[in-house]
Amino acid sequence: MAKTAVITDSTSYIDDAIRKEKNIVMIPLNVIFGEESFLEEIELTAEQFYEKMRGAEELPKTSQPAVGEFVQLYEELRESQYTDIIVVTLSSGISGTFQAAQTAATMVENVNVYVFDSEISCSAQAFFVLEAAEMAIDGKDGKAIVTRLDEIKQKGMEAFFVVDDLTNLRLGGRLSGAQAFFGGLLQIKPVLEFKDGRIVPFEKIRTRKRALARLRELFHNDVQDGEKVNATVIHGNRPDDATEIKQELEKKYDNVTVDISYFGPVIGTHLGEGAIGLTWYKP
Repeated sequence: MAKTAVITDSTSYIDDAIRKEKNIVMIPLNVIFGEESFLEEIELTAEQFYEKMRGAEELPKTSQPAVGEFVQLYEELRESQYTDIIVVTLSSGISGTFQAAQTAATMVENVNVYVFDSEISCSAQAFFVLEAAEMAIDGKDGKAIVTRLDEIKQKGMEAFFVVDDLTNLRLGGRLSGAQAFFGGLLQIKPVLEFKDGRIVPFEKIRTRKRALARLRELFHNDVQDGEKVNATVIHGNRPDDATEIKQELEKKYDNVTVDISYFGPVIGTHLGEGAIGLTWYKP
């Protein structure tokens, strides 16, 4: 039987207790304020990050783990008798993490490394990670797990989010196809989505209330068929808003399981405080 390890980068924002329970290994990305660099989820929590952002004079920078960090991690897992390693990264369209993990995979021997580009991030990425972890616990090998993750990706995973403005995304260079949005930058609460691995505009909406209503509408249109749905509300330091949406969805839909997660430091750098997201898939 294969012994398979599951690695995720920190932007899946999976609770530490769940990672320990499901034997998920996390490798952190970095957030850089001026001359200070922090490992997200280890040296900088989401709450600390948003507080620090409010006092920052300029947008912090983010960076992926070095290739050498992946190599060291793969070698440690190989020495722990793992035969296979699955690495689930945030989208290669917004980060070099996937490429670093893949490059490192060519530098180790005697262990099978499978690097999977989630083409998304945050809780949507976590859906893939948790599926992989459950299969690893059941003794499935890396090839079987990647096949299953590809099936989930092909079936479709939805993720829409609302930001208070596009400033951080524009300054950080993480928003594609947005030129038409910039004329009314201060007047809209845009709904964004992941498409082909990149963050792109979905709709211009004039108020936050209407934008959040649009998230609910998009969700409703996809889940009313009664199929089982796993969903997560994601927030940028807005836990009360997330709880309200979760309770509303749970009350309205018997077929939906809803969790709450957050935009941590790396993704929060680009979306800004106050962002709200809704992601879901049909397992």
